[in-house]
Amino acid sequence: MTAAGGGAPLLGLGAQRLAWPDRRLEPGVVWVDPALGTIVDVVRPGHGPAGTRPEDVPGRLVDLGNRTVAPGFVDVHVHGGDGHQTNGDSPAEVEEALARIARFHARHGTTALLATAVSDSPERLAATVAGIAQAVGAPRAGAARVLGGNLEGPFISPARAGAQDPAWIRPPDRAELSGLLEAGRGTIRVMTLAPELEGAAALIADCVAAGVTVSLGHSDADFDTARAAFDAGASHVTHLFDAMAPFHHRRPGLVAAALLERRATLELICDLHHLHPGAIALAHRAAPGRIVLMTDAIAAAGMPDGPFRLGALDVELEGTRVVLASDRSTLAGSVLTMERAVRHAVERAGIPLAEALCAASAVPTLLAAPGGEGTGRGGARSGVLEPGAPADLVVLDPDLDVAATIVAGNVVFQRDELLG
Repeated sequence: MTAAGGGAPLLGLGAQRLAWPDRRLEPGVVWVDPALGTIVDVVRPGHGPAGTRPEDVPGRLVDLGNRTVAPGFVDVHVHGGDGHQTNGDSPAEVEEALARIARFHARHGTTALLATAVSDSPERLAATVAGIAQAVGAPRAGAARVLGGNLEGPFISPARAGAQDPAWIRPPDRAELSGLLEAGRGTIRVMTLAPELEGAAALIADCVAAGVTVSLGHSDADFDTARAAFDAGASHVTHLFDAMAPFHHRRPGLVAAALLERRATLELICDLHHLHPGAIALAHRAAPGRIVLMTDAIAAAGMPDGPFRLGALDVELEGTRVVLASDRSTLAGSVLTMERAVRHAVERAGIPLAEALCAASAVPTLLAAPGGEGTGRGGARSGVLEPGAPADLVVLDPDLDVAATIVAGNVVFQRDELLG
């Protein structure tokens, strides 16, 4: 007997904790159709799809015991991993690098990602965007799906460059934006810009019209400027607290505007270098349901200590901390992976596991798949466990290590032959 799609039998994953769509963590079974790549049903223990008995289901049930089954992680801000980065000289180079990056992060529970570029020369940035477009939708064994691109620059503030090359930070340019959108062929999902720059308002309008999420970041914007940008259509914030003016009670700036703006989602880098656990907890308390966990991972992720590149800049990995080679006081991305972001949020910042999982899947999916792209059959949402949704899943051990990753119903990573 086979699944409805005529291919492999159904696969049932039973565990003590399922991340139900209403954010409960309770026992259950999620039934997957590997042929269609979708979730068939999510049921109580001892039940098959649509109320049948497990023994009557055309497939097999795996008892995962004291583990958690959750929607796969969606990393909307990732520059690299496994020695490779998104920025490149040619579309072919970028596409090849993204295959390695996507395989690396799949081993850490990521089932989908936005390939993120930093500020670069116009030629390299156009080549990078074209390479991302080629990687979108390309099936790759053992890899997370590349859903699109995230441009972190080049239209950002030189005063808040962070680890971006000042040589390639430039004023807003509508013609260059138009060229990048054309090269991306509809795959650019997010663009970071500084709203205080002259010409930024026109770029916000152009991005919104093109269906690109505008993210505020690498910015010295004051409170009123940030509020005006949100009113104009900006709806996301790049790594809240980092690369922006710090909060001051007389100059609250972008930080306060972001925390107060209920239409905006907010990224947090939970590597414990960029943010103190107290800042993570504060953001979660102030913006419930709007937090996005991401990695900001660069090529050094998964690699031993040593020199690497972020865009055209030299950086150094020292343990779990990455810094500019020219200024070791400046953090330069991270080597974070998504399961560690979740673990830090839970264990160090006190965020409930169900909410941390939501911040790593359902909330970022709204950015990665705007307008419904990537949804399952019948319009079912991505990033949740519900019938018809894409079967993108992560299985977590009690200590929140990744035991298995499933993309579109297919096992792309598993430890110790957990799923056979």
